[in-house]
Amino acid sequence: MRLLVGENDPALGTFLQRGFEAEHHSVDLARDGQETHTMARRGEYDLAVLDLNLPNPDGLEVLQKMRAERPQLPILVLTSKNHDSPRVQVLDVGADDFVVKPFAFSELSARVRALLRRGGRSGDALLRVDDLELNRVEHSVKRANRSIELTPKEFSLLEYLMRNAGQNVTRAQIIEHVWNLSYDTMTNVVDVYINYLRKKVDSNSQNKLIHTIRGVGYQVRGGNPAGQADLRSL
Repeated sequence: MRLLVGENDPALGTFLQRGFEAEHHSVDLARDGQETHTMARRGEYDLAVLDLNLPNPDGLEVLQKMRAERPQLPILVLTSKNHDSPRVQVLDVGADDFVVKPFAFSELSARVRALLRRGGRSGDALLRVDDLELNRVEHSVKRANRSIELTPKEFSLLEYLMRNAGQNVTRAQIIEHVWNLSYDTMTNVVDVYINYLRKKVDSNSQNKLIHTIRGVGYQVRGGNPAGQADLRSL
């Protein structure tokens, strides 16, 4: 899952980012209201964690804007006991849930998982392509009911490909969404990890799901696209 965290406290923001990344999420961190709002408008996120104490503008205003522009995006609000905005108002404005500071990360993580299970802007927690099944909340993968063990980065890559099943995705898009980096044409990290995935996902099946699009990138799709000149399985 890809999360947006809006938190102006550098130490807490870094703590949350590392905590969610340890649970195999991709995390973008914003430091003020304007940056949070801009990233929410431009990025494809599964959930946002928003601190009401954000400055420029404040978190409540950002919450209102985000809810108006992304009505299906799950938003969890962090609020302090002495914050001016009552918790009922926060929910009325558009938050799906809230956690009061100070909090245990285990509680925050559990609430995030609960919101993700409900589904949001990005669709179901369970992704399927033919007999391949990926559970985005439990971080599990099965093919033909056989469990497949993936590393966190392999899981994120497969999740991104399956979210875009049937569509071509470029190496630059994969680098940005899976590694949160700018694309370097000299790197072959995407190709390396695609090969890792193929060995685990496709090697025991005649029906190959991970395909190379010549001159473009990759695609996950069901069926065998043999005969199409620009599509090949390796």
